Amino acid sequence: MSLSNVFNIAGTGMSAQTTRLNTIASNIANAETVSSSVDETYRARHPVFATMLNQAQQGGGTSLFEEQGEAGTGVQVLGIVEDQSNLEARYEPNHPAADKDGYVYYPNVNVVEEMADMISASRSFQTNAEIMNTAKQMMNKVLTLGQ
Repeated sequence: MSLSNVFNIAGTGMSAQTTRLNTIASNIANAETVSSSVDETYRARHPVFATMLNQAQQGGGTSLFEEQGEAGTGVQVLGIVEDQSNLEARYEPNHPAADKDGYVYYPNVNVVEEMADMISASRSFQTNAEIMNTAKQMMNKVLTLGQ
């Protein structure tokens, strides 16, 4: 793997973590929205990631994926799925959004879990940015070797 591939791999990681941060922000923003119907209630959303693989070169290089003949080239977002866990139904007959039985439905968003995921995603983004910075410094050092 050349040093320039590091920028592509870290860039895909940063893009994936940006998607993750956006879905977390959406979940937190809608954590207290209510609805009078299960079908209309906001459900937590989560991104699905996958490793992008590339056929390994037919050289003598070693790779973590050498047995499979593939090398990792980054991460991609396959899509965003809705959490299918149960919604919270509260009996609040005086609420303006209550259904005919007096129930109001709240999203299945756990704000504490979302905040922990936000910290994890922001640290992953920061790590990828530091990897790019380190690769840039290494390339600069290589350029000064001949001086």
